[in-house]
Amino acid sequence: MEYTTDWLNLLLRWLHVIAGIVWIGTSFYFVFVDNALERPKRREDADAGVGGELWEVHGGGFYRVQKYRVAPPVLPETLHWFKWEAYTTWLSGFALMIVLYYVQADTYLVDREVADLSEGAAIALSVGLLAVAWVVYDVLARALWRQELVLAATIFLFVVASAYVSSQLFSGRAAYLQVGAMVGTMMAGNVLFNIIPAHRKLIAAKEAGREPDPTPGIEAKVRSVHNNYLTLPVVLAMVSNHFPWTYGHARGWLVLVALMVIGAWVRHFFNVRHTGRNVWAIPATAALATVALAVAIAPDDGGGTARGGEVSFAEVERIVEQRCASCHSDNPTATRTAPQGVKFDTPEEIAAQADRIEQQAVDSNAMPPGNVTGMTAEERELLGEWISQGASTER
Repeated sequence: MEYTTDWLNLLLRWLHVIAGIVWIGTSFYFVFVDNALERPKRREDADAGVGGELWEVHGGGFYRVQKYRVAPPVLPETLHWFKWEAYTTWLSGFALMIVLYYVQADTYLVDREVADLSEGAAIALSVGLLAVAWVVYDVLARALWRQELVLAATIFLFVVASAYVSSQLFSGRAAYLQVGAMVGTMMAGNVLFNIIPAHRKLIAAKEAGREPDPTPGIEAKVRSVHNNYLTLPVVLAMVSNHFPWTYGHARGWLVLVALMVIGAWVRHFFNVRHTGRNVWAIPATAALATVALAVAIAPDDGGGTARGGEVSFAEVERIVEQRCASCHSDNPTATRTAPQGVKFDTPEEIAAQADRIEQQAVDSNAMPPGNVTGMTAEERELLGEWISQGASTER
């Protein structure tokens, strides 16, 4: 079963990444096109309803892109749609959530030091929050879509609340993925329930010989811009499991919010740049904010004095055997193979991984996943003291 899960993980993650690249790429490209459009040079194009055009060079050829203010006079025989990128990204992402977090909820989703939830309750809450995310966002977007700043501030507050609530329900790693999945659900919902239906209304009007109402297209464009700004925050959440000092921090939810804001701010720089303006203050402030965040959550290196006295390796070895070796050994009992090949079978192997132990089990609570083996705060502190004293293997 575990070998099958490994293959599902590989194939679904591969599909998810590929679909995500395509979806994000089309989002970036079309927002760039909209921002870089120039007024049509030819009078006949303007008279035909062309609102803007763009000349591009790529792959050894020249391209001329035109955008109509509402719709062309006659629909083309072949019309390309952009929807399956979004649907495939969401479906493959949700399948990954099932394989990695729901099937193994007791290990990766639940942390009973955070909330005493059963596996079923945690899964139900996770799925329910995905639906809540779409409903809340859609209601806000419909009510405030003409008030951009108010809507942006309200969505931001909702994401902050989502990050905090998730941190109070799930393990740190799962909380980051949960928020990313909630935002991704908002984005996919935009495509399924707003953008594509708006396109269908435009086409139906043309096919019926009516002049299309531009309002659905305008609303769809607003949703598309929302998706564009949410892409970098979602990508951050999706890759966050590689960075335990973020989700394992005592205020990991706040770290996530800060990183998402920085990502959206960086995206704004490129959107502005595509209109012909370079606002270098944006990347400069993003860089400063990143440095400030790194300093703010930096681990305290002044440990090693809480208990006093030398920490023996025998004490460290006991903790590692009880809390870590069920996964990290030649013959693990909780997994099929040692994750990332990290093993703690010998004193030398334990000492060689001192930096990793410090990062994931001392400076953060990232390991053990969901604290499934029940490592205590005192044990983490003792490991930190041992590392600060030089990580000796003398008993």
